[in-house]
Amino acid sequence: MARPIARWGVALALGALWWWAVLRLVLAPGAGALEAAVAAGGWGLSLLPVHCVPKARAAGAVDSRRWAQAWQSGRVTTASPHRRSDAGSGPW
Repeated sequence: MARPIARWGVALALGALWWWAVLRLVLAPGAGALEAAVAAGGWGLSLLPVHCVPKARAAGAVDSRRWAQAWQSGRVTTASPHRRSDAGSGPW
């Protein structure tokens, strides 16, 4: 029971620290690099995917060995090259 409480305590403390940095950046004229770094770091952490699972357990994931077999057998096709702009659009 102590671990979840400790995690919540750490999460709340880090959240409070982030809000302090953001509010200080917005409201205090003397805010500096420390506040900016804390605010940017907290925002960057919010971009991390939190619903990730290992590839082996992901629904619909293709095994990497299957990709390797396709490349070795030559069944992988490449995209056709784009037409050049000066190549014209037809026979006329």
